[in-house]
Parts: sequence; structure tokens; C-alpha cells
Amino acid sequence: MNTLLEILLVEDNPHDAELAILALRKHNLAKRLVHVEDGRAALDFLFGTGAYEGRDVVLQPKVVLLDLKLPKVDGIEVLRQIRADERTKLLPVVILTSSRENSDLINAYQLGANSYIVKPVDFENFSDAVTHMGRYWLLLNEIPLMKP
Repeated sequence: MNTLLEILLVEDNPHDAELAILALRKHNLAKRLVHVEDGRAALDFLFGTGAYEGRDVVLQPKVVLLDLKLPKVDGIEVLRQIRADERTKLLPVVILTSSRENSDLINAYQLGANSYIVKPVDFENFSDAVTHMGRYWLLLNEIPLMKP
């Protein structure tokens, strides 16, 4: 897979985004991370549209960390569009959300989420969860090389 981008973090809460980035950086897992704050920006980034017009969409992240409760386009719709497109349908998507709603969990897995992590409330547990997730998806997991 490409070595230019490892993580697309889709998170509208600045505090949660900062904590996730700090935890990943602490363990050298966020060297190549892009953070966007809404679902529309995530889709634009992945598909090279809008503000990301002309971006080389062959260069996709190793993993997308996706919140569900997002402005403009919610996380479930982002996941739906990722899975519907040949260029991104195999892209690992980890739901990282505060939602414990069973319906969100079911929807996410039915649409092809690779993992569903509920954000721990306290900093230490949140940091540990993000670090473990990052190590697995960036260092251990293998993903197929998609052809353009």
C-alpha cells in the first residue's frame, strides 16, 4: 500500500481529534495523518472532489477512523459510499464513536465496518484504545493493493 498516507481521521469534536492524534503521535503512529471535521470533507478527500479536487485518489490511507455523528454527511453515509465505490470498497474503516446505540453498531457492521470502537470517556483509556487500534491497523494488518 502507499507509504504517503496512513490514517484519515474523520472527527468533528476538536477535543477527541486532539486526543487521538496525541495518542498516535506518542507512539509514532501519526506521522502521515489527515484530519477532516465532517463527512463531506471525508468523501471529498477519498474521491478527490470539492476541496480535494485533483488529489491522487490512488493514494488512499491504510485505515479510516470514522466518527458516526458528523456534520454535513453522517458516518453511516460515509461508510455506505466508501463501500459502494470500487476504489475504496476494501479500505479498512474503523468506527470510533461515542455511540453505544445497538442500531448504530448493527448498521456499521452491515455496511462493512471493519471494527467498532466506543470512545472511552477518560483520557488514559481513550489513549490506550487509540494506540492499540493504531498499532493493529498500521503495523499488523495487511490490506490488498487496489489497482486504479
